[in-house]
Amino acid sequence: MADVTEATVDPAAEPADEDERLDRAVTRVEQGLGRLFARIRVSWRDAAAIVHPDLQPLGYQVLVSIATGKATSAGAIIERLQTDKSAVSRHVRQLEELGLVESLPDPEDRRARVLVATDLAQERIAIARAGYEGRIKDRLHAWSADDLDRFVELLDSLGG
Repeated sequence: MADVTEATVDPAAEPADEDERLDRAVTRVEQGLGRLFARIRVSWRDAAAIVHPDLQPLGYQVLVSIATGKATSAGAIIERLQTDKSAVSRHVRQLEELGLVESLPDPEDRRARVLVATDLAQERIAIARAGYEGRIKDRLHAWSADDLDRFVELLDSLGG
C-alpha cells in the first residue's frame, strides 16, 4: 500500500486571487502548527522519561500542573488538561507511587485533599525543562524583540 503523507502547499506558486492566496496561507499556518504540536508532544514524551522512565506524557502534564500550582485537585487537572477522570486518577496514583506527588488535607477544607509535588518532582521537572527551554531560548534569541512581540500578539489573537 502506498505511503500517504500530508500534502504541502508550495508558497512559490502564484495563487489565482486574494482568496486563494489567503487559503494557501491558512493551510501553511495549519501545517506549521501541526509540526509545532508534534514537536511539543515529543518534548513531553522526552521530559516524562527524564522525570521517570515509567512516566507517560500525560502523567508528565499532570505532574507539571500540580507542581506549578495550576491544578492541585483531580477536578482541576481534569478541567485544565481536558481529559477523563479515570486517566487523571491513574496518573495521580502512579505519581504518588513514584514519590513525585503527595495528597494532603486541604488547609481551607479539611474534607478535601490537595495534590502537592514533592521536592524530588520539582528537581526532576527542572532537569527535564532545562533542555527544552534552552532549545526554545536559543531559537527565539535569533529573532528581534519586535518580532517576538508581534509573535505574542498573533498567538494571543489566535488563542483568544
